[in-house]
Amino acid sequence: MATVRKRVTKRKAKTKTDGAVKGGNGKYHFRLAELKKVPAGTGYSTSHGGVVEGERMLVGYIHKPRGTGSRMHTHKNEQFNYVVRGTLVGSVNGKRVVAPTGTLIYIPANAPHTLVASADDEDVIFLAIKDLSHGIIGKAVDGTMVGPHFEKGFAPKSG
Repeated sequence: MATVRKRVTKRKAKTKTDGAVKGGNGKYHFRLAELKKVPAGTGYSTSHGGVVEGERMLVGYIHKPRGTGSRMHTHKNEQFNYVVRGTLVGSVNGKRVVAPTGTLIYIPANAPHTLVASADDEDVIFLAIKDLSHGIIGKAVDGTMVGPHFEKGFAPKSG
């Protein structure tokens, strides 16, 4: 009797964040800075970077160019941001935040917040750690997705 071989096709693991990498199934370590860069605040922020999603958490290695960042926004998942390089400035739930390298920022679920890479410092790199009740992207508080925040002199030159 002939042996019947089942054809096994690998399906790409589904992620909540477009372009994110799914952890598990043999993938257990990642060079975050080398991952494909994906938008991490489409419509309200300049944030972008590599994102890895597990079963219940995600981690992003996020870049914000100096003098740019997010307009006030919220997301359904709580978040920790650990500043690896530069300084983030803004507010969380109406409280002012100044977070230089080595600072951890806690953002509760649904808390209005804005974070900008200080114009007086270098570009910012931070680790964003979120639960997976939602992907990495939230929504602007004003209901528009018209673009990120730019400090004076940092907006892109229009052609």
